[in-house]
Amino acid sequence: MEVYNILVAEDDKEIRDLIGLYLERENYKVFYAEDGEKCLEIFNREHIDLIIMDLMMPKISGEDAILRIRENSYVPIIILSAKSQEFEKIIGLNIGADDYMTKPFNPSELMARVASQLRRTKKYAKESTSIIEIGNLKLDKNQKTIFLNNKKVDLTNIEYLILEFMMSNPNIVFSIDKIYEEVWNEPAIDPKTVTVHIRRIREKIEADPQNPIYLKVKWGMGYIFVDPGKIEK
Repeated sequence: MEVYNILVAEDDKEIRDLIGLYLERENYKVFYAEDGEKCLEIFNREHIDLIIMDLMMPKISGEDAILRIRENSYVPIIILSAKSQEFEKIIGLNIGADDYMTKPFNPSELMARVASQLRRTKKYAKESTSIIEIGNLKLDKNQKTIFLNNKKVDLTNIEYLILEFMMSNPNIVFSIDKIYEEVWNEPAIDPKTVTVHIRRIREKIEADPQNPIYLKVKWGMGYIFVDPGKIEK
């Protein structure tokens, strides 16, 4: 059985231990960090498959830790925070998190989200490698990278996976729920997350994000990645 390494970055010991207890019951190997500095130290030393990240931590905040990790890693990150406002969730996703849960939380739901992130990562790791070129965009499935006009585009893990799915199926309209199900590998439980990520993708690949030429919306239907060289379906 494959054993995954999970890093729990949480300054509250009771919450940290509770999460660890549930993770160990699922046969994960758990690493613990009580602050952002320790989180980065462990991440740089160990092979970590997923991070559960609090935001309000001493020394280095969760937000800053995520930004540093995203400089060179697509490791799945689930934010677990007392910050429950919608705009705070959007900020968390924008800086590179793959999922966001608020406290108080249901440990069983957290375990389900951990499993979902790991399944999704494993699924895409097994896919065949190839290059997709559409317009000025080039996607390298082997390196998990996107280039715009031969310059690498910095994407979060989820942003990359959404773009890979859409570019692999050009000129086909997909509902928000369908995109969520394909990328997260689970039934759509938070489809608004897709909208947030697509807005961020547009800001990175479109010359004018308000008038996109690639990633367009079909009102009342969903999103479509346009390849002028293929017939729209």
